[in-house]
Amino acid sequence: MEKTENKIIGENLKRFRGANRFTQDHVSNYLGITRTAYANYESGLRECPIDILEKICDLFGCDMYMLYEENSDKINDMLASTFRIDDLSDADLKQIALFKKIVKNYLKMDTLINEHNIL
Repeated sequence: MEKTENKIIGENLKRFRGANRFTQDHVSNYLGITRTAYANYESGLRECPIDILEKICDLFGCDMYMLYEENSDKINDMLASTFRIDDLSDADLKQIALFKKIVKNYLKMDTLINEHNIL
């Protein structure tokens, strides 16, 4: 049986969250939604809106396409360098997400510069 897109995203959300040692409460508080709503995204019962996926990607420091990835080896390779800290406050999560977003954007810019021989 083929997995639905919601199931694939849900499994990857759970994998990324676990690798970062975040609880569902951490993530849902950061997103400004209920834990139940987030749990429904992880279980694949509900479709996760794109604006929520974008915020999740900032928090997990990944590109959105990784949430759609079905190859667990690719996910595990990316998760090998995951930043882990315990006892985080909501403010800590916002700062971590902001930092990861900056790094992710820097890496994208660096790739574009190198691909097009700019500078």
